[in-house]
Amino acid sequence: MKSFFIATVLAAGCTAFASADQPVLTVYTYDSFVTEWGPGPAVEGAFEDACECDLKFVAAGDGAALLARIQIEGERTRADVVLGLDTNLTARAAATQMFAPHGVSADWDLPIGWDDPLFLPYDWGYFAFVYDTRRLASPPDSFGALAQSNTSIVIQDPRSSTPGLGLLLWVRHVHGDEAASVWKELSDNIVTVTAGWSEAYGMFLDEHVDMVLSYTTSPAYHLIAEGDETKKAAAFVEGHYMQVEVAAKLKTTDQPELADRFLEFIASDEFQAVIPTTNWMYPARIPAVGLPAGFDNLVQPSTSRLYSSREAAEIRDVALAEWLEALSK
Repeated sequence: MKSFFIATVLAAGCTAFASADQPVLTVYTYDSFVTEWGPGPAVEGAFEDACECDLKFVAAGDGAALLARIQIEGERTRADVVLGLDTNLTARAAATQMFAPHGVSADWDLPIGWDDPLFLPYDWGYFAFVYDTRRLASPPDSFGALAQSNTSIVIQDPRSSTPGLGLLLWVRHVHGDEAASVWKELSDNIVTVTAGWSEAYGMFLDEHVDMVLSYTTSPAYHLIAEGDETKKAAAFVEGHYMQVEVAAKLKTTDQPELADRFLEFIASDEFQAVIPTTNWMYPARIPAVGLPAGFDNLVQPSTSRLYSSREAAEIRDVALAEWLEALSK
């Protein structure tokens, strides 16, 4: 997900100065992870204290753009680790044969079993449309109700954004072969499609739209950080699509041992405790301190929806074509 609030300047690397004799670990991630309000600064400080290294985050667009960049750069990539793919992309990522096994074993607190040797989970959540109760008293409770309403929405591009791709698969998982007609009905509600999550959420906060594609956990930010109870996630009767975000090591890394240490750090309490109140998602492992107050009143989907990574890869092109055709008319 995506950390709040939206930064006007993204940190291309969180360390300003590093000793010349320190090894450098380069981690490609999505833009909001490295903002002042995101997990990046806390993760960087904690890991550098332990590793005597320079942890360098590189903002590479939204989640789905990460894989595209890795593919374009190929063996020339500077990345040692990529952080920000999800299960809708892992089959495609594995097919590049650019990733190495992580070797990390942990007791994950995920709604699904996890045994992927290449991709390490670090957080998870459910996609949802977020609204402001002051502007929308009775939000739509299904895709059909949304399409029949005058509610304006902003969504993200599935070609560059993991939430955008998640929405495509959510619609497809609920409506199957009728997904194309659902998109045609929804096209009038869509004000615009943004490249990434940050821009879309900013439009919502600026009151340009009634609802934004985000997460069931997004209201926790407003409640905990701002004391604002007016932001809510609309509960859809057909359930919500799940996202599990992952990290992975590149085969081409020249810092394999340091990359392994970072992946082990991801599974630690120290990393996982940062996630709920910076990335505003559920941690992949609940730390000893537990979840913060405010996470106990979030929308709990009536049905949890998720394609396997293989199914997501197979369905993606068909779902994308349906979406493009509907929005082009």
